[in-house]
Amino acid sequence: MSFRILRIHEVIQKTGLGKSTIYWLISKGEFPQPVKLGARSIGFPDTDINEWLNTRLQRRDNSINPTARNSTSQGGAKS
Repeated sequence: MSFRILRIHEVIQKTGLGKSTIYWLISKGEFPQPVKLGARSIGFPDTDINEWLNTRLQRRDNSINPTARNSTSQGGAKS
């Protein structure tokens, strides 16, 4: 299995999250744990970040959005 280590700025760009939010989610156990690369550097395996994003997409797709359901059931037209 091959993967690439993403640095924090790449994770920010890929996820759209801010640095503080990423660290907050890590502390809550809701984001992939970083890999220590050196005394003051960390990275994230791209496979972990991709899996986290895919999980978020699946949750979105599996949830029922009542607003969308109501607008489609009304047909979008007023009578």
